[in-house]
Amino acid sequence: MALVFLITLIALPVMEIAVFIEAGDRIGLWPTVGAILATAVIGLAIIRMQGLAILARMQDNLRAERFPGTELFDGACLLVAGACLITPGFITDSIGVLLLIVPLRRGIGRLLWRYAEARGYTMRTGDPDGDVIIDVEYDDVTDRARRDGDAAPDGNRLTGPKSNDNEPPR
Repeated sequence: MALVFLITLIALPVMEIAVFIEAGDRIGLWPTVGAILATAVIGLAIIRMQGLAILARMQDNLRAERFPGTELFDGACLLVAGACLITPGFITDSIGVLLLIVPLRRGIGRLLWRYAEARGYTMRTGDPDGDVIIDVEYDDVTDRARRDGDAAPDGNRLTGPKSNDNEPPR
């Protein structure tokens, strides 16, 4: 993996320079510079709009007590897209624009999820309805401790039920 990163780190700038030279020969210096600046400005405006929409969906999911996995992945893709669009170059701009296309981003997410599942990096919990199931065994000692007057784990004496003692926190 480190070798792939090193090769990319060396090859990408060389390819970007080659594309700059070719674009400068075909359309001229200033149109090439203008195209680089225009893709950065337009791309960042699109990232801002999509980012705000993703943030709103993430907040909705958190309010509904659902894990915002898709939104987190979309946010990570937007972060990479922003870095690619800010970096001068046609190749990095192309990668950034591709990451802004939602159906393509969903496809990449599915591929990465399948890759992670195949390697055992994921764990599914719950039933088909999406309810989380936690299978545990426990021994409730609260009533026995109150009856015997024993101390609770925090050191307080358990002398009787307190109001809302048995209700789960909300």
